[in-house]
Amino acid sequence: MGRINGILRRRIQQNNHDSESNQMKNATKNSYWMGKQEPDTYSWDDLVKEGSTDWSGVRNYQARNNLRGMKVGDRVLFYHSGKGKEVVGVAEVTKSAYRDPTADDDQWVAVDLKPVKALANPVQLAAIRYDKRLSQLPLIRQSQLSVMPLTKDEFDVIVAMGNGKARRK
Repeated sequence: MGRINGILRRRIQQNNHDSESNQMKNATKNSYWMGKQEPDTYSWDDLVKEGSTDWSGVRNYQARNNLRGMKVGDRVLFYHSGKGKEVVGVAEVTKSAYRDPTADDDQWVAVDLKPVKALANPVQLAAIRYDKRLSQLPLIRQSQLSVMPLTKDEFDVIVAMGNGKARRK
């Protein structure tokens, strides 16, 4: 567990370091994330229908810290957990972390998301596990985490898989 936390901490630090060090050079530098949601509770189709949502109700400290790291313009892979177990779309953060309206405690935060595009083909968890480029993905190494950082390469690989393109390095 300590090794997994260390990997996630380094990813967040790298995302933060990248955005801080490149701020002067590239004001549009974004980070990449994955958010998991039970489709029976709130699905990709619900997000598309509503046009935006608050990503609230997260009660895991590590996931909360990841929410705090999200900035406007960051891209988020929308993952259906439970039934389906697949990445189904790309969303964008439209409002950075703010007090979670569903919580009685100020420590919990939410972010706002809007849909960007559905993947042409959902990317199944089995395909993600099989791809060696994704072997360090928090989805595989810490499967209960509901909000997790991704590298740009991991994000790009999954999006390419969902669009039917085999992206090789």
